[in-house]
Amino acid sequence: MIEHLGVVIYGKDENKRCKMASTTKIMTITVVLENVKNLEDIVTVSSKAAGTGGSRLGLHTNDKITVKDLLYGLMLCSGNDAAVALAEYVAGGVPEFADLMNKKAKELKLKDTHFETPHGLDEEEHYTTAYELAKITDYALKKEEIQKIVKTQNYTISINGYPKNIKNTNELLGNLEGVYGVKTGFTNGANRCLVTSVKRGDMDIICVVLGADTKKDRTQDSIKLIEYAFSNYQMVDIKFMIEDEFDTLVDKTLFYVEKGINSNVKIDLENHNLSLYPVLIGNVKDVKIETEIRDKLVAPVIKNDKIRKINRKN
Repeated sequence: MIEHLGVVIYGKDENKRCKMASTTKIMTITVVLENVKNLEDIVTVSSKAAGTGGSRLGLHTNDKITVKDLLYGLMLCSGNDAAVALAEYVAGGVPEFADLMNKKAKELKLKDTHFETPHGLDEEEHYTTAYELAKITDYALKKEEIQKIVKTQNYTISINGYPKNIKNTNELLGNLEGVYGVKTGFTNGANRCLVTSVKRGDMDIICVVLGADTKKDRTQDSIKLIEYAFSNYQMVDIKFMIEDEFDTLVDKTLFYVEKGINSNVKIDLENHNLSLYPVLIGNVKDVKIETEIRDKLVAPVIKNDKIRKINRKN
């Protein structure tokens, strides 16, 4: 699936619930950063964290490491041990941390996402969809610290005061134009997964591939989707089209307020983040703005009532 600012450019089974392996950690790092004030806090690694299987940072019981270095270990080398250490430090345990993850999913209005762990090892009730994983990623990448971490190819952390160099598992980072993150994943249940963020010029997309049979498949599928988006779409600035439509509304529409003292209604355009919008190259000339209006109102008219929708159409 390919997304730009909430707009799905291309999708196949994007709403199907799937296991997502270590792409889970995109939500993990988000929850950690929203609950830890000081990234230089020292974490003492528990035996449970140290004994976590799968991909590892290489932590041992009673190791001491900062939250910041754990986050790099979480996202670069996909350390499941780092994920559990962070969960225990933030929430006291894995179930309690999963509650925070699910709370954030609810805040993001995700209906087909549920977390059981901070690392993504297979659990029956641990799942998301390609579309909702893209929404999680879009939210996460608004945090500068996350952008900084996921675009890092090599990093030196410190465990018990000793340096250790780690490398990013994202095979597209540094090898495909514009890639600046974000996360790989693999379990037997989820197969090969890859979430990629790519920016070229004024187009910034998130590509999600879940359930690929091999690492080669996920890499090739991701590249094909990314190149398709940049070859076939261009960004159209619809901000001015929306504002022109609003000005026309103000100039030409007469409002009637039933039971009102008068029909003088002050109208404002709600803040919107629509500016650049992806459009198929051959369809740019067909982009239009259409509106829905409620010009007959019943008093009392409340401040911030919505009376019109302005939609893009092409």
